[in-house]
Amino acid sequence: MAARDPLLTVLKLASEAEEQAALQLKAAQLDAQKRKQQLDALNQYRLDYMQQLTGQQGKQISANYYQQFHKFIQQIDQAISQQLRTVASANTQVQHRQQHWLEKQQKRKAVELLLEHKAQKRERAEAKREQKLADEFAIQQFIRR
Repeated sequence: MAARDPLLTVLKLASEAEEQAALQLKAAQLDAQKRKQQLDALNQYRLDYMQQLTGQQGKQISANYYQQFHKFIQQIDQAISQQLRTVASANTQVQHRQQHWLEKQQKRKAVELLLEHKAQKRERAEAKREQKLADEFAIQQFIRR
């Protein structure tokens, strides 16, 4: 009887949905981590490039070199700004995926709780039936004596 319980099918589907949500969350976390690493690399590249200019201090630098340097730093800054938006978007995606996973987990736990309550109810009914049979048997034994 328990094997035919439709709640078992619901539990299986809820568990599969939770697993899928967990996989999506993990993928979003990995993507956010990758984007953060890219941002860190850009920041490091900018820092290295700025240190390169600092190393040129005291040396004569042409105006053309300085303009190109400044233009390049602006491009790096734009790339960093864009990457910051990408990181923020990836973090938002992680939050959405985590919320989705928590909802799926909550649904699975609710179905498990329903199944547990049904099982307890079944066990109580069975215990009551067994007690009734034992009482009837005892009464029959008493009457026969």
